[in-house]
Amino acid sequence: MQRRSLVSAVLAAGLLVAAAGCADGDADTKSNSGAAASTLKIGFLGSLTGTYQAVGTDLKSGFELYLSMHDNKLGGHPIDLKIADEGDGAPTAVPAATKLIKDEKVVALTGIVGGGSVAAVAPLLAEAKIPLIGSNGRPELKDLSGVWTTSFMSTDAGQAIAQHIKDKVNGPVFAIGPEYQGGFDQVGGFTTEFTKIGGQLVNGKATWTPFPATTNFLPYLSQIKQSGAKAVYTFYAGKAAIDFVKQYAQSDAKDIPLYAAGFLTEGSVLQAQGDAARNILNVCNYSPDLDNEENRKFVAAWKQKHPDATPTEYAMASYDAAAVLDRAIAAAGDNPTPESINAAVAKLGQIASPRGNWQFGPKNHSPIQKWYLRQVRNDGRALANVMVQDLATVGA
Repeated sequence: MQRRSLVSAVLAAGLLVAAAGCADGDADTKSNSGAAASTLKIGFLGSLTGTYQAVGTDLKSGFELYLSMHDNKLGGHPIDLKIADEGDGAPTAVPAATKLIKDEKVVALTGIVGGGSVAAVAPLLAEAKIPLIGSNGRPELKDLSGVWTTSFMSTDAGQAIAQHIKDKVNGPVFAIGPEYQGGFDQVGGFTTEFTKIGGQLVNGKATWTPFPATTNFLPYLSQIKQSGAKAVYTFYAGKAAIDFVKQYAQSDAKDIPLYAAGFLTEGSVLQAQGDAARNILNVCNYSPDLDNEENRKFVAAWKQKHPDATPTEYAMASYDAAAVLDRAIAAAGDNPTPESINAAVAKLGQIASPRGNWQFGPKNHSPIQKWYLRQVRNDGRALANVMVQDLATVGA
């Protein structure tokens, strides 16, 4: 196991590291004043069906893991977790979120897989003054007053790996991804940064594959081979990632180095991809082999509940969303409201996390954090995303 520290100077200056588990001392279910603590409804919205079911399931499992480790309480309050299915995007996410807001009257919302879903749901939350503690990638939004994410801005991964690819690849790169908001942001983060620092795209601009209709990538892979590209950068997740990787390994492009956002080989998709994923280089903000106290505790608890699965970035970020709500609810007074919870989130400072310590950036309300280069190769007998090196600290 590689021993790594995620704490960077930008996070350390003048900040106090918060102890995890604010609810641990609240077994008697009392508020700070000694009154009985009320049960709070928290909404979880995630893709529990469709293309990104594996991602949504991991988000749900990560949040539920934190609850199980803290007596099903956040900030000393018993939690009634209301779960809704985001499906494949905004058309199903909006009615599901509306039900959580209007019918269930949740005090906060978490989860949400798709960037397009976030953009569509955010106005509903703003109108209801309910904070979103999202746990997957998010696009740029005009109104961030009640929007936070514990994972990343959707452009961060590509931005973090651009310099490395520029330094390592002797020639032009082919950029390709799915034609929807998350794909535009993920691949766009790379192409914007890569061209800014002098990198060349062999296709001039990213090539987009229709989503979710594209299951046959071979015509695109033939185009990549014919282009003369010296490397490929991509983002896919869920079933699309499985299809892309398997077909890549069987195509004429198979000998061209493949770089990706870490979600291409994250979690259960790697098991489905098998040997086809070997040697793929990817960028991610988390790896299960990070050596810090919070990660050891998280991985041990995850393995106890999911003995056949490795914890993913998705599960970690959702676990952190619960930790954020734990501290914010505890700081929001005896009778937390959506407004007081949101105000408390803004004052949290540094978060102790399995990825290492991080904090919300004041500009984007997303983590200032370090990103890592990983490679798919054997870790013992099993294929895994094995840490290669640090890349960059990204966030604002």
